[in-house]
Amino acid sequence: MEYSQYDEDNNLSLSKFESMLKTNRVLFFDSEEFENIIHHYFEIGKMALAKKAIKLSLEQHPTSISLKLFQVEVYVFENKLNMADQLLNRLYDIEPTNEEIYIQKANIFSKKDKHEKAINILQQALEFSEDNADIFSLIGMEYLFLDKFEDAKFYFLKCLEADYEDYSALYNVMYCFEFLEQNNEAIEYLNTYIDKNPYCEVAWHQLGKQYYNTKDYNKAIAAFDFAIISDDIFIGAYLEKGKTLEKLKQFDEAIENYKITLAIDDPTSFALLRIGRCYEKLNQNDLAVKYYYKTVEEDPLLDKGWIAITNFYNKNKDYQKALYYINKAINIDSENGIYWKLYGQINQRLHFLEEAERGYKKTLELGNYELNTWLARADILITLSEYEAAIFSLIQTTESYPDNAEVEYRLAGSYFKTNQSVKGRFHLENALHIDKDYIFIIEELFPTVFKRKSVKEIAAKF
Repeated sequence: MEYSQYDEDNNLSLSKFESMLKTNRVLFFDSEEFENIIHHYFEIGKMALAKKAIKLSLEQHPTSISLKLFQVEVYVFENKLNMADQLLNRLYDIEPTNEEIYIQKANIFSKKDKHEKAINILQQALEFSEDNADIFSLIGMEYLFLDKFEDAKFYFLKCLEADYEDYSALYNVMYCFEFLEQNNEAIEYLNTYIDKNPYCEVAWHQLGKQYYNTKDYNKAIAAFDFAIISDDIFIGAYLEKGKTLEKLKQFDEAIENYKITLAIDDPTSFALLRIGRCYEKLNQNDLAVKYYYKTVEEDPLLDKGWIAITNFYNKNKDYQKALYYINKAINIDSENGIYWKLYGQINQRLHFLEEAERGYKKTLELGNYELNTWLARADILITLSEYEAAIFSLIQTTESYPDNAEVEYRLAGSYFKTNQSVKGRFHLENALHIDKDYIFIIEELFPTVFKRKSVKEIAAKF
């Protein structure tokens, strides 16, 4: 009842304030009303209205520390850190035991990437705080910025000691455990936590994820089941249970769990994609491709959806359809290197070599420097008798893959084909020195070079 009355009073204050702005009449609000109004606008991200409320509030209550602290928050939001710092110093002189002053000081240090100083200030704030949980959380976050995960974990655990239902802190603790690869410690902690809070769906869900990480899939499923018992519309638990059932090759049961999430809320591309993959594993190809289509309809920007469709047709050797869908994907996101690599591979299978070379070239331009991409492009250029271009590309390859036999043999053959015998001999000897068993590359890609007497004489020395 008290909360209901509070909400009603707050709504009346907001209505009164917004009415005042429309009519340009100046009405009086007590400082607590202003605090609630400003906090509301901060919460919903309406900074312009928050700033108006702060201005009017300070005109009516010029000595209010709490209202001036809202002004500090605005300065910090607008990155006016020096102004925020100066105001905080004045407020500190007036009220040196106000914990919020310390918190805002720490926030400024954090914005300046001075996280150690932020932590020191927050430690001071603990001396004046009646509820330490929020400050423990802020200290934990600062340690995360410093990649000090053990220290961060310590403070998030202190948050949970102060408030066992602080699920934000619980998630952060689990993040620290996972980063530190402390799966067994995480499982031990969660079991202790669940002993005290047995109907916490978040804890059961996290426990299931830890068992999944340690490949104890049956225990993971049990944990996800308890999460679902605690909250039968907990979508995350159904999704994780589905993933775990896939690991156990129980694809029908996995599909069932994924479909439950579709019934609870709007479809997610993740669930649709997983259902498609499960149907593919069950060799129910019509249903598999149906759900892949649904995936990209739901989220056209999800590359995994387009890749799944393309790979499906690739696997079934329907290269024309594979090419059609990878072209659609590229039209949506032309900067995706995976798309271009698939484009190259499919065109190569269709013997559209110029287009295949374009695909591999674009893949490399977008930062995919895998050796097989470099080699695939070079082989196409060689097949097209574009030996100079192949040489240029292979020299670029050596920057990432020096002393690689596969690259050196291709360079040797390309130099021989362009009548640069000295360079051809150098790279052939280098290749043979690295691995003579790869000599078949010359035989397959450069058969006329392989038959040369001089080449056979070089090879015979190794």
